[in-house]
Amino acid sequence: QVQLVESGGGLVQAGGSLRLSCAASGRTFSSYPMGWFRQAPGKEREFVAAISRSGGSTYYADSVKGRFTISRDAKNTVYLRMNSLKPEDTAVYYCAAGAVVPNPGAWGSWGQGTQVTVSS
Repeated sequence: QVQLVESGGGLVQAGGSLRLSCAASGRTFSSYPMGWFRQAPGKEREFVAAISRSGGSTYYADSVKGRFTISRDAKNTVYLRMNSLKPEDTAVYYCAAGAVVPNPGAWGSWGQGTQVTVSS
């Protein structure tokens, strides 16, 4: 298993930007596809973005396509750059490792989450 720690959440006005980071430790980072999910109050956890082990392929939910960018470095960190934020992006954002599919149950490791709040 890999241990994941998110950072970078906060409060931002609509139209603003944030960059989330997820630091991984434990098993070899490059062995895992990585991704981001989010969960708003009263809603199910939903897929946001994923990146392949090599970083050569990325996947996005339709709701964030063109606004969010997922990337990873060669060491141990995956990022989520979020631009043009909307109030509906408000949620706890979770980093995950192990798959590139939208189903949260397919992912093996999770971080503790970081809150993102977008004010209108």
